[in-house]
Amino acid sequence: MPLELFEDEFGDPRNARALALAADLAYLPAEQGIAAFQEQFAMKAELVSSGNTQAYIAHNDDHLLVAFRGTEAPTSIEGLKDWLLTDAVNLLIQPEGDLGTDFAAAGVGTRWHQGFIRALDEIWAPVFAAVDVERKKSDRPFWITGHSLGGALALLAAWRFKRKFVNVHQVYTFGAPMVGNTEAAKVVDREFGKKIYRYVNDQDPVPHLPTVSLLANAYGHCEKEILLGAAAASVAGASPAMFQQLAGKTVDGVLKGTLLDDLWNNVQQRVGAHAMERYRHFVDALLQAR
Repeated sequence: MPLELFEDEFGDPRNARALALAADLAYLPAEQGIAAFQEQFAMKAELVSSGNTQAYIAHNDDHLLVAFRGTEAPTSIEGLKDWLLTDAVNLLIQPEGDLGTDFAAAGVGTRWHQGFIRALDEIWAPVFAAVDVERKKSDRPFWITGHSLGGALALLAAWRFKRKFVNVHQVYTFGAPMVGNTEAAKVVDREFGKKIYRYVNDQDPVPHLPTVSLLANAYGHCEKEILLGAAAASVAGASPAMFQQLAGKTVDGVLKGTLLDDLWNNVQQRVGAHAMERYRHFVDALLQAR
């Protein structure tokens, strides 16, 4: 029986389970992904790809969904070191051009991660076109999801869809990194309210990134965080402890030299906690505990 999405429920674990599956299916190649969306959701789907960025647009008579793919594999963060650590401080920017107009609307003082912004821009035109075609056929709830980098793209896409007067019903992300500074996060919270839900495995270090310091961080997250794993039972998570231990090795907390390499090595050692499979396991456990 196909999984359901519950339009009138916000932050519901049943929606989280369905959208975690959609975020996982986003890693499949086109032929397998299209078949899986049909089988699991009774939705027609197409894979949109541009450069290194991919997303599935899926739909049926009741719902419209975009699922952004993360990195090349759901268990890998290869290639993200520069974006998350090495160049993090230089990547907080105010975009320019048409893209800049949409994000400048967030207000003075907001800054966004250039790498994630460019990845979204790479695929924006075909994704928006596909969504627009479906919206013109019928009005139905529009959901956005993604894991890891895909979660970052989901959040940025939600903002840009809103600037294009497209109503985003809800956004669910899994293991997503931060996409902007604290001012940007506050604006997103204000604009979307209870529509954004960030699922975070307490063992996963990626949601604590990007960062330029172990003591303070210019980057920030949206408020609505749902903790999974041990943290869901109010037990201190391993990832915060990892950052605290490394902070003890420096006076100012600034990431440089061997400290930066030590942090990245620790992140890679915990990459299993970032896997989409783990997120689906914990979301299922959350649902069973209801």
